[in-house]
Amino acid sequence: MLDVTIQRPSLALALTEVPRSLFEMALIPFCSPVLANAPRGDGHPVLVLPGFMTSDMSTFAMRRYLDSLGYQTYPWELGRNLGIRSTGIDGERVKDRVELLYREHGRKVSLVGWSLGGIMARQLARKHPEMVRQVITLGSPFTGNPGATNVTALYEWMTGDYLEEDLVRERIAEESAPLPVPSTAIFSRQDGVTAWENCLDADLSGETENIELYGSHMGLVFNPAVWFAVADRLAQPEGEWAPFDRSGQRAMFYPQAA
Repeated sequence: MLDVTIQRPSLALALTEVPRSLFEMALIPFCSPVLANAPRGDGHPVLVLPGFMTSDMSTFAMRRYLDSLGYQTYPWELGRNLGIRSTGIDGERVKDRVELLYREHGRKVSLVGWSLGGIMARQLARKHPEMVRQVITLGSPFTGNPGATNVTALYEWMTGDYLEEDLVRERIAEESAPLPVPSTAIFSRQDGVTAWENCLDADLSGETENIELYGSHMGLVFNPAVWFAVADRLAQPEGEWAPFDRSGQRAMFYPQAA
């Protein structure tokens, strides 16, 4: 069921997205000592899906960082993310990509998806949990009111995916149930593109959590706090999930999620 009480972000937040994202990117060198001390990876494959209208170039820096921690990180290799025009009606092109990595490594694949990429990651994990280790979304509006964004008209025009269609409503209803794999939803209340309430998992039973941090929507793939949280979540041993630790100094960067 759509939550029509959720409204799109303010114009002020939308107009400051670019400068705020550039500031977040500029923080990376200053945060490098902390980032270097993030938990190390176990070498399992990680597929990173870009956001709406962006390509693998947007996720390059994050992927290189995760590679430095010991993961086998991969781009999605489907060009710009234009929704079903890029993935196929049933997301079959992403499924084929994950299946290739799964067979090549003989291990489940973790999926990290920014914005629209996170929605696709969740849909694939729901259909093919046997190939997915966990899902991490970055500002992905997978529930609530999908029309509560500042790019709705552009999204519909570029993707051909209209938010009033029955399939979208069915997807929202489906997302009320938790994923069959561990999942983490990273979000910011300062998001100027989509309503932050759309990016929360309402059912926190089992291996599901929301992580709030400070930042813009466009800067989520360059935000050092995001990188650290993603690294922390990926480092969990398979089958040994535990909630993200916000205690101590971390509370300055990760307030308690709604």
